[in-house]
Amino acid sequence: MGKIQVGNITDIDILGSRTIQIDDIEVAVFRLSDGTVKAVENRCPHKGGKLSEGMVCGSSVHCPLHDWKIDLNSGEVHKPDDGCITTYLTEVDETNGSIYITL
Repeated sequence: MGKIQVGNITDIDILGSRTIQIDDIEVAVFRLSDGTVKAVENRCPHKGGKLSEGMVCGSSVHCPLHDWKIDLNSGEVHKPDDGCITTYLTEVDETNGSIYITL
């Protein structure tokens, strides 16, 4: 599908998220405390909780249903739980703040 513009850095508060629907893919876009932006599949591998509604801590998000902790860089679930979600390459245009993800 390629690189798609999904919004602007000013659209997402620090430690906040935004949900983007691209065809049948729902993507959660997060802005971390260090200003970086991460995009992942918006579905916990455990029970399908919407990760965009979870709490961001460092570079991880806690699923709002059962508190599974998922690394936003790798998509890996932290132990003792097990699983993985899809992550998407994310870029921010430093000149205008546009956010792009690559599907």
